[in-house]
Amino acid sequence: MEPRLSLVTLGVEDISRARRFYEEGLGWPASGISNDEVVFFQMGGLIFGLYGREALARDANLPEPSWQSNHIPGAFRGVALAQNVRSPEEVDQVLQEALKAGGSITKPGEEAFWGGYSGYFTDPEGHLWEVAWNPAFTLTDDGRTLLPD
Repeated sequence: MEPRLSLVTLGVEDISRARRFYEEGLGWPASGISNDEVVFFQMGGLIFGLYGREALARDANLPEPSWQSNHIPGAFRGVALAQNVRSPEEVDQVLQEALKAGGSITKPGEEAFWGGYSGYFTDPEGHLWEVAWNPAFTLTDDGRTLLPD
């Protein structure tokens, strides 16, 4: 697995409120592919995302979150780190590498409703990672993940 962090997604209770904070409050321009369910911001070579907290837990095949669950080992914590890769096959390869390294697969690689392919693993501390191939993103030779305009 290459040492790369592509996307940081915050699971939020209110997408509209969170988007207003980052876009209007902080002045971060949202990508044109953002919508009412997910918001993306280009941050240099990194992408910052906002997604519904419960929807993010469901996408990773984890139990619905509660505020108390943030302190339970293995429980969903409202944040998913992500690495974008160059192909669906590489998603499966990275998931297997994570498993061999001591991680746990929470969702095997599969075609995603948004048109790509993704799966999830947790590290030994329970931190959630998505590994994804997204046909809308550009992955440069130096590993930067770029959003479309």
